[in-house]
Amino acid sequence: MTNATIFADGLVEASVQHGVVRLTLGQVQADGAPRPAGQLCVPVVQMAALARSLAAVVAQIEARARPAAAPPAAEAALPGAFTFGDRP
Repeated sequence: MTNATIFADGLVEASVQHGVVRLTLGQVQADGAPRPAGQLCVPVVQMAALARSLAAVVAQIEARARPAAAPPAAEAALPGAFTFGDRP
């Protein structure tokens, strides 16, 4: 199995064929047009679980981005990187 990292700005196309959800990921080019960057294939029976996991990641990002109180502008910036779940 090969692990690949694909940078994606969004979704170009989605389809279901033979029980597999195929999500074509895209990158926005300088002219604003999306270009396919790769494809994520997920068994249709696993799609709901994947969607819930992605929604949980979005909720964690939003929670970290939302300030507890209005901090000064210098402290309001998001960190350059952070992880989710049980990892520090």
